[in-house]
Amino acid sequence: METSVWNADPLTWGHGPRTFEMFLEPTCPFSVKAFGKLDEFLATAGEDRVTVKIRLQSQPWHLYSGVLVRCILAASTLPGGKDTAKKVMAAIAANRSKFEFDQHAGGPNMDTTPNQLIARLEKYSGVSLVEAFAQPQLEHAIKWHCKYARQNGIHVSPTFMVDGLVQADIGSGDSVQEWIDKARL
Repeated sequence: METSVWNADPLTWGHGPRTFEMFLEPTCPFSVKAFGKLDEFLATAGEDRVTVKIRLQSQPWHLYSGVLVRCILAASTLPGGKDTAKKVMAAIAANRSKFEFDQHAGGPNMDTTPNQLIARLEKYSGVSLVEAFAQPQLEHAIKWHCKYARQNGIHVSPTFMVDGLVQADIGSGDSVQEWIDKARL
């Protein structure tokens, strides 16, 4: 019997000594705003000065949150790993209304099934997700993200941590320079 090596690539960019963690829910408008600053933050702060880690924070009031978090982590198991996952996150962010309910409880997405949602995300991202989504081992990565957030007292998104400490004064509405200043980079 062959065993295959399975790995969800950590959603980590940069290699600096300071750790900047972003707890994000993929369809949350404030998380989308924060996610949109990731590349600029890394470029401005310097990849040699900071390590940015995205932690996925599934939230039940975003009704497709669990399916989309699983899609992102499934993408991280594919060729390209974290960059493929980032591409999937970017597709959700750019087409947020296609993956969220109106007022968290209504609208056209009421008739969308999980399979339709995955197909829609494949179309927008260009990433084939069906097989990766079905991997039973993916549950370990999903549970890890959930446990890690709870252990750190994280309940909403976006939430930011610097070197293991929650930074309540950092928000998605801040400029990249404000993130750098508040994180003391």
